[in-house]
Amino acid sequence: MIKTPYISVAVTLPVMQSYTYRVPDQLKAVCSPGMRVLVPFGRRRVTGYILSGQESCDGFTAKKILDVLDDHPLFPESQISFFKWISNYYIHPLGDVIKTALPSGFDRHDVSCVFVTRQGRHSLNNAKVTPGEAQVLESILQKESCTLKQLVKNSKNTTINALIRRMEKNDLITVSAVLKKDGATIKKEKFILCGDGPKTALRMSKKREKLLALVKKKQEISLTGLKAKIPTAPALIKPLAEAGYVKIIQRQVFRDPLGDPVEPDRPPELTAEQERVVRQVQDKSGQRFSPYLLSGITGSGKTEVYMRLVWDVIEKGRNAIVLVPEISLISQTERRFRARFGDKVAVIHSALSKGELLDQWRKIVLKKVKIVIGARSAVFAPFENIGVIIVDEEHDGSYKQETGLRYNARDLAVVRAKLNGCPVILGSATPSVQSYQNVVLKRFEELKLETRINRHPLPEIILVDLKNYKDARGSDRIITPTLAQAIRACLDQGKQALIFLNRRGFATFPVCMDCGKSLSCKYCDITMTMHKGHNEYQCHLCGYARSVNIKCPECGSKKIKLLGFGTEKVESMLKALFPDARLARMDQDSTSQKGATIKILKSIRNRNIDIVVGTQMLAKGHDFPSITLVGVICADLSLSLPDFRAGERTFQLLAQVAGRAGRGDTPGKVIMQTYNPEHFIIEASRKQDFFEFFQNEVPYRKALMYPPFSRMIQLKLSGNSAAKVKVYAATVAQVLKAMVEAQENQKDLVQVLGPIEASIPKISSRFRWQILVKSPSSAMLNQLIKSMMDNPKTKPKSGMRLIVDVDPYSLM
Repeated sequence: MIKTPYISVAVTLPVMQSYTYRVPDQLKAVCSPGMRVLVPFGRRRVTGYILSGQESCDGFTAKKILDVLDDHPLFPESQISFFKWISNYYIHPLGDVIKTALPSGFDRHDVSCVFVTRQGRHSLNNAKVTPGEAQVLESILQKESCTLKQLVKNSKNTTINALIRRMEKNDLITVSAVLKKDGATIKKEKFILCGDGPKTALRMSKKREKLLALVKKKQEISLTGLKAKIPTAPALIKPLAEAGYVKIIQRQVFRDPLGDPVEPDRPPELTAEQERVVRQVQDKSGQRFSPYLLSGITGSGKTEVYMRLVWDVIEKGRNAIVLVPEISLISQTERRFRARFGDKVAVIHSALSKGELLDQWRKIVLKKVKIVIGARSAVFAPFENIGVIIVDEEHDGSYKQETGLRYNARDLAVVRAKLNGCPVILGSATPSVQSYQNVVLKRFEELKLETRINRHPLPEIILVDLKNYKDARGSDRIITPTLAQAIRACLDQGKQALIFLNRRGFATFPVCMDCGKSLSCKYCDITMTMHKGHNEYQCHLCGYARSVNIKCPECGSKKIKLLGFGTEKVESMLKALFPDARLARMDQDSTSQKGATIKILKSIRNRNIDIVVGTQMLAKGHDFPSITLVGVICADLSLSLPDFRAGERTFQLLAQVAGRAGRGDTPGKVIMQTYNPEHFIIEASRKQDFFEFFQNEVPYRKALMYPPFSRMIQLKLSGNSAAKVKVYAATVAQVLKAMVEAQENQKDLVQVLGPIEASIPKISSRFRWQILVKSPSSAMLNQLIKSMMDNPKTKPKSGMRLIVDVDPYSLM
């Protein structure tokens, strides 16, 4: 509870500092750090988050808060220092950091809405308005009202802003601030209890008697539960309540996103390796911050180690956070944890509805659970007294958020563990170069699991040189005879096969046969992909779609040849080659609907699928004992991308997908098709040897001063005019270079690379340039970028955008 006359508030606006507000006497008793408040900001009302109490307001007149929006804090006070660290490191507004951390929907602010006045309706009905004014009035009346932003965005009139101002002046429309409410609400349900006794006599039918007997037996039952047994319960309850036989109360209930119930399990006996790893962590837990890298080969039992460590901290009365990279992996992980820990588990990820997410968050805040499992956003779970943080598949790029607050959840897990003084375990069969370099520098302690559970051998990996099949006909160029024979043998043994290709769609390179031009997106500098299931060409960057019957935009020809291939084409080839097999495809297209991912995974687990074709969604973490064959259609796809991490990502992806084979009693086999069988990354993948890859990769990084041998910030500049973006990028680079030159201590320690046009120059009609700034000193980089952003020359003008990406994962 706040006892001071003033509070420090972080508002949800793009401003870096916090603000001081006065607390009215009647609200002091209900104010605490971590609660939301509605505050005046300029001429608007916005949501703010209470950070702390303040005794004074430094000589200015502080405005009063308007309202307190919560009945309890949304995050513990101890988490505020974590949010401040994030804001400072990622150079991002503190209010927006907190907003990102909380479930979506926790926001109230004024929105400018446009309404038609009585004068406006009269003028429209009597045709006393111009065609442009009529269009605006009709557009608003169709929706009763609309936001000013929507009206401007949907209009094709280039002078719409001036027109709106003139119409407002002539009293045809009015623009008013409307308070936007939360997007999610607490769910309440009616519960039926026994009454105090009948006040009036009521004729008892058989259904009423049955209902009363149920209520008496249960003492308290939800209306939903009653309806399951007596469908007409809602109609029966009202007269019974009025007569005093029963009472009706409302109570908050939690929406359950956790799928099917699971059978409790018994902890298996640990192997000697697992036991050693668990003891190593337990010996230091509770004493201080201890970062570990658990490098265990695929199938070595890392998840069981995680569960033992979580069990240990829960027994000591502490809490645990478990991060997994993909939503598709959460289902498998939460099932295993629920089987062991029951209802102590909460789940946080973006596939939940706003209401489900709100309920999970409240469960954690109200201390109804001890374990949180989730994707990257789960690192913000509002826990106090954290005993361990676990990051599974720590190498995965999904931990990096690529919009808004561009944080890396793996790195934040380490920071949060340090602030909480607890162990953090980063686990992977293919660690990131960054994490392994921390082991080399003794910043992290390495834990190793070098044998598979039950001594199952690693799969045999066979390389197939695709250059030998460049002149082959039909499907042999894509599904080589070696792979086709292996799939047939696998099916004949009654086992399952996984066919991997990290490219979705049917044809990835449609080309006009007359003029030779590829069919490109109207808004992006990228070739469109043919999707046969939707019967259209799609852009994978902006979502723009074109009909399959389109003519060539360059010459008008209808002769569009479909070159290239994706998962959809591989699936159709496999159906033709193996008509007796049950096939499924798992990629972004087939899993776009809610619940589709879990449905496919369940079908694989229940052996209802013989061959599954998938992208990287299937490549990591999944445990399917009946998959004995993995086929990699083309191992080189990501090797030639213009990104210093291209080799690392390729190795990780290939080693991970190979690890899906042979996790049961039958030995596994991997057929890896490649154009570069002699490449050191392909060879290291074949041997499943991370250390060989690391030793070959590190010299390149060191020579070019790329992470982990430097820290890096990428400046992404974009706008809707190619010439203006180019000039703006040059200005920003010039300011940066002048700042570096002006500081003697920075000249040799900071590199400014660029500006250069991005590898994809245009996305969604915005032209893109980028600048890279590198230095061994993170603090020096941070200070340089903040100074650059304060320079008036670099302030983005209308239509321009400057995005700061600290520790970028991809340079594309």
